[in-house]
Amino acid sequence: MKKCLQCNERFGDPGWKCPRCGFAPESKNGRWIFAPELSLQNDGFHVEDFELLSRAERDHFWFQSRNRLILWAIRRFFPGTPDFFEIGCGNGYVLEWLEKKEPRLALSGSEVYGSALDYAGQRLEKTTLFQMDARKIPFDNEFNLIGAFDVLEHIKEDETVLTQMYQAVKKGGGVILTVPQHKFLWSDSDKFSFHYRRYEADELRGKVEKAGFVFVAMSSFVSLLLPFMLVSRWMSKGKIKEIGPKVELEIAPILNFVFKRVLDIERALIRMGLRLPFGGSLLLIAKKI
Repeated sequence: MKKCLQCNERFGDPGWKCPRCGFAPESKNGRWIFAPELSLQNDGFHVEDFELLSRAERDHFWFQSRNRLILWAIRRFFPGTPDFFEIGCGNGYVLEWLEKKEPRLALSGSEVYGSALDYAGQRLEKTTLFQMDARKIPFDNEFNLIGAFDVLEHIKEDETVLTQMYQAVKKGGGVILTVPQHKFLWSDSDKFSFHYRRYEADELRGKVEKAGFVFVAMSSFVSLLLPFMLVSRWMSKGKIKEIGPKVELEIAPILNFVFKRVLDIERALIRMGLRLPFGGSLLLIAKKI
């Protein structure tokens, strides 16, 4: 069901004009715009960094490994799900991966930044895109599976977002989340990236359950590289203000290759059922019963 952001009316009409109050969102480049006041700039990201991300993420060990982990989680915990909605899809990197690997899925994606959706629109062929504030999702019991990958840490009202996700997902469906983990890893990089927090496992699980979800599974990842992360954070201390996100996005090709192989091993351990307690990132799966 669609949800009117003006009067909260639920409706199933093919268009977006509310049958109760007559409100309809803007449309631009074939996309519905639900939060135009936030489309150009807000306090969650550097808009100019989307181009840097677009160049870096295609071959970067972390982005590739996370994509493979997300695909595994979808197939393992939500086999046969007909649709998937990504909140905070950025440049569309995850959705592009899913278009290729799971062509059966009906895909949708949302992002608060219009410029990011412009990048996503260039790389996606069959995904429906929305400009949207994740704190005000215009859907009710609409999707079987929702994902938010390294998004919640950018939003002060993360519990509001989780409650909205619970509203938007159907009973029997669920969510897949990834977030940066461990408060002791907090650094200038988090500040530069507009993170409000890094999560502890119990904290994220508690917030997800408070929103109404039933916890299913959780594991750390980027665990075998945790010592390297600690050293890297220490060495880059103070430099992030000078050269920005390049500190963590640019990596020597040989190291990138080695780290990919290390995370391949780690992912194999997770697939075998090992739940890693420590790591730079955290994966959580929950369902709406």
